[in-house]
Amino acid sequence: MRVTFLIDGFNLYGSIVAVLKSQSVNLKWLDVRSLLESYLYLLDKSAKLEEIYFFTAIQTYLKQRNPDKIKRHQDYIKCLESTGIIVNKGRFKEKHVKYSNQDCRVHLIKHEEKETDVAIGIKLFELLHLDKCDICGIVSGDTDLVPAVQTCNSIFPSKTILFILPYCRSYSKELKKIAPQTFKMNYKQYLKHQFPSQITLSDGTRINKPTCW
Repeated sequence: MRVTFLIDGFNLYGSIVAVLKSQSVNLKWLDVRSLLESYLYLLDKSAKLEEIYFFTAIQTYLKQRNPDKIKRHQDYIKCLESTGIIVNKGRFKEKHVKYSNQDCRVHLIKHEEKETDVAIGIKLFELLHLDKCDICGIVSGDTDLVPAVQTCNSIFPSKTILFILPYCRSYSKELKKIAPQTFKMNYKQYLKHQFPSQITLSDGTRINKPTCW
């Protein structure tokens, strides 16, 4: 059975941050490919990995304030790509939020990641339509993906779609209902699948694990 994974990068990152807060263990240097390969046996005895798509967005709005954070993110993406993962980059959109009461008015500028849910939904449909996989595992706990999965279940009933919920992401009965094989990951698996301290890319570039985050 051919298996492809679609990963919501920030949903997974939120899980890793939750591990840091609850267990005081930093697992941000995660080898995603190795991690997901460790779950193949749960999907099917004959499961064979086809592709992994990683959906993320660079926080370019931090360019002046925190350039090191952007550099760490970009380096990590290069490490993921060195393992064969296909990275899909979305964007952040500026959002103006206003609060007011009798005493004061506050105008805040926030940034929201855009396009990820739509990009995952489109890629899911594309993979199934082109018969690129038999099983598609979506690494996310985001219920915004429910309509896309329901539609694909209806159009491609012979295919299997499931959610692989990152550690500490909310367990949703809604996701389990439309994707019965859905399961949760344990943070201890994250610990087992970390990149080495130094990674050498195909062009000879060496990327070291950050000393601070």
